[in-house]
Amino acid sequence: MGDWNPEPRDDEAGAVIRAVGRQLKLWREAAGLTQAEFGAAVGYGEELVSSVERGRRIPRAEYLDAADRVLAAGGRVAAMRQDVAEARYPKKVRDLKRLEAEAVELGAYNNSVVHGLLQTEAYARAVFGARRPAFAEEEVEQRVAARLARQEILAPQAGCQVFSFVQCESTLRRPIGGRMVMRQQLEHLLDLGRRRNVDLQILPLDREENSGTDGSFRLLRLRNGATVAFSEAPLSSRVMTDPKETTVLDIRYGVIRAQALSPQESSAFIAKVLGENT
Repeated sequence: MGDWNPEPRDDEAGAVIRAVGRQLKLWREAAGLTQAEFGAAVGYGEELVSSVERGRRIPRAEYLDAADRVLAAGGRVAAMRQDVAEARYPKKVRDLKRLEAEAVELGAYNNSVVHGLLQTEAYARAVFGARRPAFAEEEVEQRVAARLARQEILAPQAGCQVFSFVQCESTLRRPIGGRMVMRQQLEHLLDLGRRRNVDLQILPLDREENSGTDGSFRLLRLRNGATVAFSEAPLSSRVMTDPKETTVLDIRYGVIRAQALSPQESSAFIAKVLGENT
């Protein structure tokens, strides 16, 4: 039942869930059904129906689909699935997804794992599954779903964004999830590197100079000209908007890109590592 519960102290998600609950109640009452009758028709208990209508539970997609069918809503209830799915994601994930959608350019350096926007579903599940203390199973699934939803912006038709990623060679050789998961991840990187809106570079471990040893970070250039930077560390991620700080990371990222292989050389390098992973 864990993924039916709204995240505590998340006012935005709570408002969405309460609004959905009110709509469901109005539809049910218009159909002349009690909560018990409606619950029996959709296959859920009366207590859960009441909790959903009061905004205390997040309705799952299958609940909304069943409600749409029982209430003969013609898709109008089922159409709320996207809003509900977004509300289920942790607030910080929703905030990051919005910023990424507003960006005209994104640059990211990673030296621990493959960047989240580049991860396969299996790789993402392995990353979250390896976390200690461990996430509950339903939280792993929520985080995987949220990560995959963020990747929609990589589609060429999604907008005019330009994406640049630099991955440390170590992220290609660290077998997260096992050999097969890693092989699929490397193949996915090769596919992404062929997209015209994605530049993917590898920073080899044998480079004498590596300006990324302080850790992973990303830069987002927004449509209004502002730059937002994220510096990632265990247990916390720092958001920076002060030009004095974002300029430092902007310069650092430029140096890291210069130290890395070109996108063409990087594709060949990934293919080489993939060949070794047979």
